[in-house]
Formats: sequence, C-alpha cells, structure tokens
Amino acid sequence: MVKLNKIYTRTGDDGTTGLATGPRRLKHDLRVEAYGTVDETNSIIGTARLHTADMPDLDAMLSRIQNDLFDLGADLSTPDNGQPMEWEPLRIISSQVDRLEAEIDQLNARLAPLNSFILPGGSPAAAHLHVARTVSRRAERLMVELSRLDGETVGSPALNYINRLSDFLFVAARHANQDGHADILWVPGQNR
Repeated sequence: MVKLNKIYTRTGDDGTTGLATGPRRLKHDLRVEAYGTVDETNSIIGTARLHTADMPDLDAMLSRIQNDLFDLGADLSTPDNGQPMEWEPLRIISSQVDRLEAEIDQLNARLAPLNSFILPGGSPAAAHLHVARTVSRRAERLMVELSRLDGETVGSPALNYINRLSDFLFVAARHANQDGHADILWVPGQNR
C-alpha cells in the first residue's frame, strides 16, 4: 500500500527525481519522460471519463486502464538492472495486454465500417479519447527509444500494452461517436 504523508519533499529542487529503486535521475531523463507521459495519458483519460457516465461498459474499461497505467508507471520507474531487489517489482504482464485486446475486439465489433481516416473530434468523450490516443503514442515512442538505450530495459509486455492502448483509444473514440456513425471523416484535398 502506498502511503503519502507529505506531498512536497524538496528533494527535486535540484532538478532530479528518485526512481522506485532509489537512484536519482534528471527530470528530463528519458525514463522520467516516458513514465511522465504515461501519467499524462492517464490524466487525459480521466478527463474523457467526465463524458462516459452514459456508457458504463466503456467507462469501466477506462477505469481499468487508468489503474493499469499506474502499474505501467510503476514498471517504468523500477528499472530492471539485473540485480536482485528487496521486493517484487510491479510489472505489466501479458494478461493485461490480452484483456486490452479483448476489449478492443468487443468495441470494434459494434463499429460502423471505416471508409476513410477520421478527424479527431465528434462528441466530447471522443475528442478527449483522441487526445489520449495521441499522447499514448508519444509515450510509446519514448518507451521504445528508452528500450534501445544501452543499460536501459523496458519489458516486452509494457511495450505491447502501450501499443495496444492507442488502438483501444481509437476504437473507444469511435464507440463514443455513436459507434462510428458520428465520426468526422477526412476528405482528402477538400480545401484546395
């Protein structure tokens, strides 16, 4: 159980932050950027949920995802350096990816066929979900870049999860747009 008694510690005043394993990193370190962007994605999903009360199935899925994103942040803030740890670190596992894929399939089965790219927008829920989708893609790019650095690791399930998440958010946005019937279609060259 996490217990936060004091919100400010002043330890970050020097431009560093502590990883779960103790070492301090600069606040612009790629690992910190990655889990910070995961947190940003989570916050945008929270904003989207202000508009999903009338979609209880979707809202429950988004609630589970928000919890998973805290798991992902914990995973990223606890790098695997190959040394034994005093505790079992929280990691994204394949069953979380499997659940996300099943929910993508569940939502996608109800969607109107897609005949064009769609413009982000439509309902308030869809618009926020599209923003969350693009931010999750940025988190994915950062995580992939981090995974390619010497001495850094990112677990495959974590990478798989963040990749599936943007797909989920795309179909969720379409679901929030009346199962795709209220999507705004891109018309190539419309304003030439």
